[in-house]
Parts: sequence; structure tokens; C-alpha cells
Amino acid sequence: MTAPTRSLLLGSAIVLALAACKKEEQQAPPPPEVGVVKVAPQSVPLVRDLSGRLAPVRSADVRARVPGVLLKRVYDEGTDVKEGQVLFKIDPAPLQADLSSAQGQLASAQATYTNAHVAAERARQLAPQKYVSQSDLDDAQATERSAQASLQQAKAAVTNAQISLGYANVTAPISGRAGKQQVTEGALVGSGDVTLLTTVDQIDPLYINFTMSSTELSALRQAQGQGDVSLNDTKDTSVKVMLNNGQAYDQTGTLDFSDVVVDQATGAVSLRATVPNPQKALLPGSFVTVEVNLGQRSNVFLVPQAGIQRDTNGAYAMVVDQQGKVSRKDVKIENRAIDNKWIVTGGLTTGDQVIAVGLQKAKEGGQVKVVPYEQAVAQAQQAGGPQQAGAAPQGAAPKADAAAPDAKGDDAQQPAEGQAK
Repeated sequence: MTAPTRSLLLGSAIVLALAACKKEEQQAPPPPEVGVVKVAPQSVPLVRDLSGRLAPVRSADVRARVPGVLLKRVYDEGTDVKEGQVLFKIDPAPLQADLSSAQGQLASAQATYTNAHVAAERARQLAPQKYVSQSDLDDAQATERSAQASLQQAKAAVTNAQISLGYANVTAPISGRAGKQQVTEGALVGSGDVTLLTTVDQIDPLYINFTMSSTELSALRQAQGQGDVSLNDTKDTSVKVMLNNGQAYDQTGTLDFSDVVVDQATGAVSLRATVPNPQKALLPGSFVTVEVNLGQRSNVFLVPQAGIQRDTNGAYAMVVDQQGKVSRKDVKIENRAIDNKWIVTGGLTTGDQVIAVGLQKAKEGGQVKVVPYEQAVAQAQQAGGPQQAGAAPQGAAPKADAAAPDAKGDDAQQPAEGQAK
């Protein structure tokens, strides 16, 4: 091949290469499109999920207060009873005999006092005429006083016998639900000790006893002093009960007691709430999960769940600046969600554009095209359903151990239980 021919071929190759490069430049893809949420600080309810145990507001033991043989039970076990309602009957015959004996002694004491009073009165009338000596008058009045004291003792004995006879009918000390019979008919009760017959529990309303870590409580108090948290007064703190099936109980309780002493064994503070139980659906002794609304947390950001990722360094979000450049921001989150949005307590600033849709297209330091989050979600749903939108499915309940992307700081001390709020 001659030199001119080689030059011609080389020139043609260079021209073709330049044309190919220019064509590639012309066909370079545009920056990927992502959906962003422009965050702004707001206040959210300060809710904690805690484990509690139900207990009756009032619980009274029904005991035999006098000795005797139990004749019968006159209530249905496990039913509601009224205060003063007869529950058991004890054989009243010995008690009735004691009452009759006391009444006889009262009659004797009454007769003795009457005779002594007549004699003393006669002596008092004759004393001014000197018909009786002063010594006889003193003896008559002393006998009268002794007889009067004996009469009062006899009256007290009759009253005591009447009270004992009344205890033969064992009544309910409070209104509530009567439990199982503890002693069968025919048993000797109240002899030597006060025999337990049954228990009556008042279960409407119910107490919920639970505890909170003193460390978290101190952190909340500190945050309250800094203005980040506004804690409710005890009377304003609402409590929601979550049943074992994951559903919320239809009655809302209120916190009515907070201890001022930290338990040395557990390092926790005891709390107690009261919840109505009109349908008797809740039973004392059951363990429940309670959602305690302690107040408000301010200056936090709500970010869709898909906008928060995690790696070995913790939770982070990808944000886009005004020039469309992507950067990473490490964040601190609270270990619970509201409406499928994580509560970000640190790491973001007002106006940050957090990528929540199309996050897989964004690279740190790269360029992207931003569209509003709602628009991106709508487009993704039209293309392939809600999973394509990068958002959690509606109604999904994130779990604390997997869904919360490595929450940092004190906000992660209390693990979420049950469903996300």
C-alpha cells in the first residue's frame, strides 16, 4: 500500500472517530430524576411504647369474721356483686345462743340497777331528816353506781353478740366481680384465724402499672429544659392500650401516678395509669403494651421511610443542593414512625431536600434532577405500584430491630413495640 493511500485511510479513520465521539456527546443521558422532600421543623407527639400489667383499682378479701360452720354460698362465682350483698351464710345457731345469753344478763343487770337506784333514792330523801346515817347513804349510792356500770357492760355484751350474729351473713365489702369460692360448704371457718372465703375485685376502671427507664426520663427532663420537649402534666398524659392481637383498645386511659423514687434493683421509675373498662374486656393480671403520650417533641423532621438508609456508620439521608448535587448527611432518628415517616431528631437543617424516591439512581457527588415527592410517587405508582415509589406500603408496621436505620443518641433507648404510630 502506497504512502498516499495510507494517509487517506488514516485521515478517514480520524474523521470517523471524531464523528463517533461527537455523537456520544450528543446522546449523553440527562441527570436521573429523583423525588425529594423539602423538610421543615415541626412538633410531633412524644409517644413511648412500654410494657405494663393490669391490676384492679380496688381488691377486697372476703373473710369469715366469726367462727362457725359454712352453710352455703349465695352468689354466682365470677359475677358482679354489690357492696353489702350477702355472699356466704355461716351457721347462726351458736351466735344466736350467745345473743340470748347476753340479753338474759342484760335483764339481770337492769333489775339489779333498778333495785339499787330505788334504795339510793330513798336514802337521799331520808338523809336531810337524819333518818339514815351518812355512811348508809354513801353505801347506797356506791351500790347504785356499781349496778349502773354492770348494766352498761351487759348492754355492750348484747351489742357485741348482735354484731357477731350479723357476721353470720358474710357480705361484699365493695362492689365488683366476685371470684372463686375458696372454702366449701360444711367447713369450719373463722376458728383460730380469719378464713378467706373469696375475693372481690373492682375492674372498672383498671390500673396499668408500668415502668420507664430513669435514664430516658432524665434525658426527657433535660430536653424539656432545652425547649426541645414539652412534657404533659400527669393529669394530661394519655395512655393507649394495645391488645395482644395488635389492635388498640377503644378506651383511652390517663396517667395518675408517677413515683419519685428510682427502683434500686431495676433502675426504673414506677408509673401508673387508669383506663376505663366498662365492657370488662380487660382482665386484671394481663400484660399489655401501652402507648404513653408524654407531650410534644419540637424541632424535628418527618422523612418518608425510604428516604432514610443505613450502613455500618449508622443512619443517613441523601440530600440535593440548589445546583442538583447529591451529598450525604448522617442523621439521628427516633426509633418509631408516624404515618410511615421516620422522626429525624438531628443531622438535617430546614430546607434540606431529602431524596425519598429514586434513591438508587443517586450517587454521592453526582447530579440529579429533582421533582416534588408527591409527583414522583404518583409517577412511580402509575409505572409499577407503590413499591416502585420507594415508600413503605400503606399500613405497613416497621419493626424496631429492622426498620429503624440505626437510630443514634438517647432517642434510641426505648425500642418500639408493636405497630408504628
